[in-house]
Amino acid sequence: MKTMYGRQFATMVSMVLLSFLMLGASFATLSYQYTIREKKDTLERNARVIAGFTSESIQATAVGGGLVWKTDAFQSYLASVAKVSDTHVMVATPDGQILYATAGEGELTGLRYQQIPRDMAAELPSAPYVGMSDLGGLYGEARYLVGLPITDGAAGHLQGLVLVSCAASNISGMWQDLSAILLVTALAVILIAAIISSVTSMRQSQPIKEIAAAARQFGLGELDVRVDVGPRRDEVGELAEAFNAMADSLSKSEQRRTEFVANVSHELKTPMTTIAGFADGILDGTIPPEQERHYLQIISSETRRLSRLVRSMLDLSRLQSDERAAQQQFDISETLVRTLVTLEDKVNAKTLEVDLQLPEEPVPVWGDQDAITQVCYNLLDNAIKFSREGGTLGASVSVKGPKATITISNQGDTIPAEEQSLVFDRFHKTDHSRSADRDGVGLGLYIVKTILNSHKETITCASGDGVTKFVFTLTRA
Repeated sequence: MKTMYGRQFATMVSMVLLSFLMLGASFATLSYQYTIREKKDTLERNARVIAGFTSESIQATAVGGGLVWKTDAFQSYLASVAKVSDTHVMVATPDGQILYATAGEGELTGLRYQQIPRDMAAELPSAPYVGMSDLGGLYGEARYLVGLPITDGAAGHLQGLVLVSCAASNISGMWQDLSAILLVTALAVILIAAIISSVTSMRQSQPIKEIAAAARQFGLGELDVRVDVGPRRDEVGELAEAFNAMADSLSKSEQRRTEFVANVSHELKTPMTTIAGFADGILDGTIPPEQERHYLQIISSETRRLSRLVRSMLDLSRLQSDERAAQQQFDISETLVRTLVTLEDKVNAKTLEVDLQLPEEPVPVWGDQDAITQVCYNLLDNAIKFSREGGTLGASVSVKGPKATITISNQGDTIPAEEQSLVFDRFHKTDHSRSADRDGVGLGLYIVKTILNSHKETITCASGDGVTKFVFTLTRA
């Protein structure tokens, strides 16, 4: 069976059937042995009772004179025992000649004066006989037989033999009845188990079929498909939740991809349109010769902007492909200071006051030093770019436990609360008109986030009352 429903149903039925087969075989063996043992004990018990009664009757008859096996009381007693126990009861002389035999409904005259096997008669005085025997052909088929000696209780003198037998069919009939009960019960349980297994298997496989159908729709581009399995909290429910979570993630990724393509197109189209327009204007004479230098400077600026965009995208591609240097130990305070020095001209251009707070001792950390330098550069450059003239640029390093915390802050416009969680997205700009930040390409903070994610570190943004802070962590060496 190729379906999960079929395999699970077949497995369940097979297990139940195998269990009952094993249980039935064990039960059959044990019940047969128990039946044999119980019948043997019953026959032995009846034989002892008859032997005791016969011995007492012989003594009583000897006092009064006469033959015990011919008395009505004796024959009636043996007939009653034989009828109640559904057996044949026989009394024989010490040498094995049957004197009286009854099956409960009168005397078995065909057995009177017959001789039981002499070897059996010879062994009975010393050891009881228990087993299957046809009494040397006296019976048409072997019967289960118990033979005991009749002895004088006081002197131990052998007075005769008593034999009690039952048909083998009596034992097998009892065992067959028990087996029939087991078989009917087994069939009923298997039927119930099959019905329950069928319903359960179908209930378990149906949501998986729905998930498979949803996955196929997903493959065709229908990203809004979701799986509803109701209030289930089992493994299938967890699978459905995981599928829906994956679907949500892929849907968001597709949305980000669409936005990324649109943003890249916009970022490339704007400078290229500017470059092409001004270049054509210079070539066809629309722009006067005295203004050519001004427009060539604009073309040069847009070209450099395109170069920065391409370089940032190459850096982003390298980071996302995990092509980074092995981690090493370095002083984050020294790295932060060196990065700040490279931005001295931009700081002076805005007449910013630098508030640098560093520990007296070096703060060694683990990481890719070049990548962390890029993180510091992007954050400081971003802080300078959006600082108000004459404001304060803050940079600090602090130590807490196994982590070093680096904070970059500036004074400028407050980032709206709804924008703060989006500042690390690709091509995201708080200025949606893209006019205020002409030099930026919208990838700086995304690159920062990608680098720190690859280091398994965190970065947060907080903005309020004109102060914006970016805080990230590094693991101390």
